[in-house]
Amino acid sequence: MKADIGLIGLAVMGENLVLNLESKGYNVAVYNRSTDKVDSFVEGRAKGKRIIGTYSLEELVSSLSHPRTVMMMVKAGAPVDQTIDSLIPLLEKGDIIIDGGNSNWEDSQRRMAHVEKAGMLYIGTGVSGGEEGALLGPSIMPGGSKEAWPHVKEMLQTISAQVDGVPCCSWVGSGGAGHFVKMVHNGIEYGDMQLIGEVYDLMRRHLGLTNEEMQAIFSTWNTGRLDSYLIEITADILSYREEDGTHLVDKILDAAGQKGTGKWTGINALHAGVPLTLIVESVFARSLSSLKEERVIAAKTFDFTPKTTTVQKEAFIDSLEAALFAAKIISYAQGFALIRAVGEEQGWDLDLSSIALLWRGGCIIRSAFLDNISKAFEADPNLQNLILDPYFADILKEAQQSLREVVAESALAGIPTPSLSAALSWFDGYRTERLPANLLQAQRDYFGAHTYERTDRKRGEFFHTNWTGRGGDTASTIYTV
Repeated sequence: MKADIGLIGLAVMGENLVLNLESKGYNVAVYNRSTDKVDSFVEGRAKGKRIIGTYSLEELVSSLSHPRTVMMMVKAGAPVDQTIDSLIPLLEKGDIIIDGGNSNWEDSQRRMAHVEKAGMLYIGTGVSGGEEGALLGPSIMPGGSKEAWPHVKEMLQTISAQVDGVPCCSWVGSGGAGHFVKMVHNGIEYGDMQLIGEVYDLMRRHLGLTNEEMQAIFSTWNTGRLDSYLIEITADILSYREEDGTHLVDKILDAAGQKGTGKWTGINALHAGVPLTLIVESVFARSLSSLKEERVIAAKTFDFTPKTTTVQKEAFIDSLEAALFAAKIISYAQGFALIRAVGEEQGWDLDLSSIALLWRGGCIIRSAFLDNISKAFEADPNLQNLILDPYFADILKEAQQSLREVVAESALAGIPTPSLSAALSWFDGYRTERLPANLLQAQRDYFGAHTYERTDRKRGEFFHTNWTGRGGDTASTIYTV
């Protein structure tokens, strides 16, 4: 029996993708550097299935049908490069290497060029959905060598999540486009999780709600416009009790971890000059949470007792729902703005409407309103920002007051809401016709002769003023980083 695909890396995602592939009728060969994992998998979860255990890369490659397709599910970074370099001598022209890990998209750009130079084809694909998604149907975001897509299209779309009969998998673009879109997906995931955490904190600390009350609220929200995977699991988490009847969530240390994709998203936004404020604040919120011991000291040093609140509980809960939805829209708007900017810079010709459809099922950020996002970019592929779409503009017009009330109340209560606050600040900045950057430009020109544009002249003309009479007329070179 020849295998349709070979998979390297039998950690959680790898194992479950293999079982997913096999359940859809594909023969799969597997290899893991620690070969004892091959034995335990083949003799355990894979027993009796069309899964071939192999104990070397040579054996893996020889077990595949042509053109041979090898998918790597290994740790990002050097292990991916090492595996590719070990595979290339074993493969032939037209064979396909797929990297399904969380690789940096710039690494995928480089690797595609390297693999194509050797005569093979390369796909760097994001795979989202965690353990359950990998097994039952993830969101898959492939990019790289376009020539490889027809060979793997049916397979990848078959194992992906399906929503209304449409697979959550389609070709994203060349080079590192697939991993770039997955990176932004993860950045949005950071934002979604932080926003939910801030709302939970306001319910818990400001309104004094119990876990049971909060669980009921999140469950109700999940039946409306906030319908999403993360809202759903938040309700489940709040209801989970240990054997002694106590809630587990209350015993979990408030120090968050991260694997780097949120940080990468922020770094790319800085390079592209896209104000990704909400997502970056979400990354920093995790960093701040890790300073647990320092925060314990600071809490005693800066004790704060807020004035008694006058908010009405039920009304404020409604405001929280509206504020959360408004901030969520802003988070996605920032994310898609980054995708557009970098896509244009790289010449990827990205279809933003199609990308929104990739995230409707299987992935961590799957939400009901992704249909509306897809429709917005389908109606106007040149839409500069998601919030300018009539559907989303109407929601924000109505919800902005709630967002203001929630941010103001949190500030008065001394409860941090960095991402909700960033959403409001970005929104107010984006909707402001005249910002104080005129003064900033004057300051730059004053101390560094960096020049400025004028409101009474056409855009693109730059001027310098000798503010002190001592600076002369020489101006700095005009450039934007």
